[in-house]
Amino acid sequence: MAYYSWILAFHVMSFVSWMAMLFYLPRLFIYHRENADTKAFTDIVKIQEYKLIKYIGTPAMWATIITGSTMLYLNSGIFSTGGWMHAKLLALVFLIAYHFSLESIRKTMIGFPHYKTSKWLRMYNEVPTLLMIFIVIMVIVKPF
Repeated sequence: MAYYSWILAFHVMSFVSWMAMLFYLPRLFIYHRENADTKAFTDIVKIQEYKLIKYIGTPAMWATIITGSTMLYLNSGIFSTGGWMHAKLLALVFLIAYHFSLESIRKTMIGFPHYKTSKWLRMYNEVPTLLMIFIVIMVIVKPF
């Protein structure tokens, strides 16, 4: 347990990095979609999308999962403190699914830049915000 605080600190840092990617990548998709007919612009956005998910988002996601799993292993009694941890982990499953859906959208938009409407992408961009709010409330407030 001596290293628990260090693991927690790294968990929070990796979660923040992962969330930054989850907030920004859909915004890049909106720019990609709205400028689909401007090849020079979309060529640059495609590179940004790729680097953001491959070099920041996915490593941060795995770091979040590994550090979180390590903390659960070290403090397995946390599951008996209420249902908040179970709810948080369920939200995490949805966040991971959202992450992989972004990769699917990115790959589809390479060949079909008119894949989704800007309005749809703007609404989809709100999913990680709602999940993040829920996760933070579960961890800090522990409502049940």
